[in-house]
Amino acid sequence: MLDEGTEDIREAMLALLGEDGTRRFANVTRRVRYANDVQALWYLRGDVMAALAATQGEASARGKVQQVTDMFQGLLPGSLNSRPSPLRG
Repeated sequence: MLDEGTEDIREAMLALLGEDGTRRFANVTRRVRYANDVQALWYLRGDVMAALAATQGEASARGKVQQVTDMFQGLLPGSLNSRPSPLRG
């Protein structure tokens, strides 16, 4: 289940970047594509967010990355799970 979930997350992250984004942000694409495990993908969310924000705006990027973040449910050690931010209204 972990391997399948990891690959689903990887594919979702690459899909968010899209064809144009994978060319424009080749380094991010490469890091996502070759991430060793689900924890590495967890830490790459910020890079994907930055790439999306550069092309689509921050609000759109935040919503899309949140959908991917939700996919990590049950796949990470408890210390890596997302916590609600006091900054979000």
